[in-house]
Amino acid sequence: MGEPQVGWLLAIIIGALAGWIAEMIMKSNQGLLMNIILGIVGSIIANVLFAMLGISFGGVIGYLIAGVAGACLLIAVARMLRRGPSAV
Repeated sequence: MGEPQVGWLLAIIIGALAGWIAEMIMKSNQGLLMNIILGIVGSIIANVLFAMLGISFGGVIGYLIAGVAGACLLIAVARMLRRGPSAV
């Protein structure tokens, strides 16, 4: 029996919520569309990274946690890239 997957509509809602939470944590100013994108892409990236470490999340709360972690990671990477190599 496989793990139930999150549908597209629920993925968008979770992504928007995860992106918004990450926006509040990282004190960034993103729009709704960017929050959704950051949350969904962040969730995918975080799930891959956590899977490499042997950690797996399931259910809506698990996807939300992974989405927030991944979106925060993406925001941090974007900030580093904007500052350029002189910030290192």
